[in-house]
Amino acid sequence: MKTKSGAKKRFRFTGTGKVKHGVVGKRHGMSKRGNRFLRQATGMTVVSESDTRIIKRNFFPYER
Repeated sequence: MKTKSGAKKRFRFTGTGKVKHGVVGKRHGMSKRGNRFLRQATGMTVVSESDTRIIKRNFFPYER
């Protein structure tokens, strides 16, 4: 069983085992978005608990 190569590029793990992902909405079309949104959409955010279980079970079979 292999790790999904697309997931390797999109998700990172924290030290406690949570999953982080990049904030959505910053690829194109940013002239439509407000400055407040663009400021808050920097960095990475933590994935919800229900999605974390799906990501760990299906995409990273050998991680944590």
